[in-house]
Amino acid sequence: MTVPVGAPDLSDCTPAEARAAFRAGTDVPTSGVAPGHTQANLISVPRDYAYDVLLFAQRNPKPCPVLEVTEPGSWHSRLAPGADLRTDLPSYSVWRDGELTGTHQDVNPWWREDLVTFLIGCSFSFETLLRTAGVPLRHVEQGTNVPMYVTNRSCAPAGRLRGPLVVSMRPIPAHLVAQAVQITAMMPAVHGAPVQVGRPEALGIHDLSAPDFGDPVTVQDGDVPVFWACGVTTQAAVMHSEPPFAITHTPGHMFITDDLDIDYRIA
Repeated sequence: MTVPVGAPDLSDCTPAEARAAFRAGTDVPTSGVAPGHTQANLISVPRDYAYDVLLFAQRNPKPCPVLEVTEPGSWHSRLAPGADLRTDLPSYSVWRDGELTGTHQDVNPWWREDLVTFLIGCSFSFETLLRTAGVPLRHVEQGTNVPMYVTNRSCAPAGRLRGPLVVSMRPIPAHLVAQAVQITAMMPAVHGAPVQVGRPEALGIHDLSAPDFGDPVTVQDGDVPVFWACGVTTQAAVMHSEPPFAITHTPGHMFITDDLDIDYRIA
């Protein structure tokens, strides 16, 4: 991974070291950070909305595979004992009535005792296995955040939540696409196999250079755009459904757990 000027190199650190760096103020996308460990999307909502989020995730397991749900008010995670969910991500987004009010590196000032936090599987978790198999990751090579797009596919609504599917895109050399599909299909808890290969227009995506979240990535000759379901789908649901309050990770800035990514392989 390319390290921004002045930022520590987290490409060969432990999850605890990465979380400590984020707690101290490092703000970088987490693709390639603490390789070999599972990363997670985060969404915290008032207890009154927790059942809606749980039902939304149950009805839309591809973009929203739930790894953990906390008790109301808890900032602890069984996936990373000793971590603090209020400070140990590189960047958070705070939402009111579906509108983004700001991004922050510490959400203690906005924390509430009724917040229930959901940790949702992230596709960054299968990237180490892809790289080990020789599948290049262009966003890591280019030092950018992964590009993410809002699609024309609607998620199954649940309670007061509804919204479109969001996908992440990785350009994969054509001769390695089948291998990438096979590797990721074995990890359904972190989004599993792609939802589309080679046809962005089938998802309503007409300009790969203009992602809705993250950064554009240069597609090289012979690459095929491959799209995976993305946990930012929950943030799209927040924007469309306008709950009174929510805290999420900033897209691409995940919670790094102590779990090994291979522990989530089903074969």
